[in-house]
Amino acid sequence: MISIKRMAGKFGSHLGGHHHKAIPEEHEEQEKQLPPTPVSTHYSSSSITSSSDYRGSISTARTSVSAWSGKRESMPGVEEEKPVIQRVNKRPKGTYRLSDFIIQRTLGTGSFGRVHLVRSKHNLRFYAIKVLNKEKVVKTKQVEHTNNEQQMLAAVQHPFIINLWGTFQDSTNLYMVMDFVPGGELFTLLRRSNRFPDPVAKFYAAEVALALNHLHSLDIIYRDLKPENILLNMDGHIKVADFGFAKSCTTTTWTLCGTPDYLAPEIVSQQRYNKSVDWYALGVLIFEMLSGLPPYHHPDPNPVLLYERIIRGPAYIKWPAFNGLATDLILKLMESDPSKRYGNMRHGAGDVFAHPWFREVDWDRLAAREITAPYLPKISGDGDASAFDQYPEDNAAAQYGLPGPDPYGSVFPDFDYAGDLP
Repeated sequence: MISIKRMAGKFGSHLGGHHHKAIPEEHEEQEKQLPPTPVSTHYSSSSITSSSDYRGSISTARTSVSAWSGKRESMPGVEEEKPVIQRVNKRPKGTYRLSDFIIQRTLGTGSFGRVHLVRSKHNLRFYAIKVLNKEKVVKTKQVEHTNNEQQMLAAVQHPFIINLWGTFQDSTNLYMVMDFVPGGELFTLLRRSNRFPDPVAKFYAAEVALALNHLHSLDIIYRDLKPENILLNMDGHIKVADFGFAKSCTTTTWTLCGTPDYLAPEIVSQQRYNKSVDWYALGVLIFEMLSGLPPYHHPDPNPVLLYERIIRGPAYIKWPAFNGLATDLILKLMESDPSKRYGNMRHGAGDVFAHPWFREVDWDRLAAREITAPYLPKISGDGDASAFDQYPEDNAAAQYGLPGPDPYGSVFPDFDYAGDLP
C-alpha cells in the first residue's frame, strides 16, 4: 500500500476550500505536471458566491471536470496499467452540423474551449454544445479521456443522466451536443439551504441510486459522484453529469481518481476496486446532504488528515442527529470492507432499494418522474440560462467551422465529420 503521506504529496497542494475538486485518471503517456483547467460536461451556477465555497478533489486533467468557474481542479493521479479497451454498446445517435444551431450565449469556459447554449433551427429546442479545441486536447494528452467520455455517454440513456445527442468535428474543434439542464447544480441548492431535511435528501439520493444502478447494469463505473455533478432539470428532477472519470469496468480497476472527500478507502489505499465505490460515494452524498458537509471534512488543507480519516472508517465520524434509518444506510454504504458494503453483496442494488430509509419510496413512480420534486428551479421559460454566470463571448463562435489543416482528426474516430466543411 502506498503511504498516505506519499500519496498526499502527489495531490495535496491543490486541496482546499469547500468545493470538491476531482482527481484525474493518470495514463502512462501523461506528463507529471499540474494540468490546465479542464472543460466541464456541465456548466457552473452563478449562485455560488465565491470559489472559496468549493472543496478540493484529485484527478488528472480531463476535458470534463467542473472547470467553468474554477471549482475543483484536476491534479495528477497514480498511474494504472493500460487497460484493455472495452467498447460499450452505443445507442443510435443523431447527425449534426454547426449550421443546425443558433448559438445563444456562453455557459462556461475552460482551457480546452467552452460550452454554449444553442437553439436548434429545426425543432427550436435548446441544447448545450461543448466545444473542445483538438490541438489543445492532444497537446495536454487528453485524447483518451475525451474519447472515453464520448463512448460512455453514447451508451447511456436514462431519465436521471444527462443525454448526449450526438458529436461531430471540424478541422479545429470537437463538438458534443447535450441536454441543456437549466436548474444549475445540486451543490448550489445545498449551499443555499445549508442542509436538506430528511425527505429532501431521500428524494435526491433515491434518484441518484437509480442512475448508478443503470450505469452498473451497463458495466460502467462512474467514479465522481458529488453534488457538483448532479444537475437539476426544469422539473426539479436530477441529471447526473460529467462522465470524465466513467469507464467500462466488468471486474476491477485500480486508478486513483475521483474527489477526495468521496473516495472509498480501497481507492485511498491503492487497492483494486469495483463499482461498489459508487455506492460508497452515495453514502457520503447522503451524509453531506443531511449535514451540509461530507463526513470526513476537515478545514485543514493538508490532505493527509482527510485520507487518514477515510482509512480509519465511519466509526470515527462525528455524527449529527440524523434520522436513525439514514445513519444506518450511510454506515452500510460507507462500509470499509467492500464485500460487506450495500450494493456489492448478493442482492446488489436491491439491498439499497429495500433499505427501511427508502421504505416510502415508490421506485416505479420515481423512475417515471411521477413524484413531484421538492424544489422547482426558478426558470422563466425554455432557454432561461439565468442560473449560469455571464462570460465574455470574445467572438469565439465566429471561429468555428473555418477551413484549415486538420492533423488530429483521426485520433477522434467517434466524432463524425458532419461539421460545415468546404
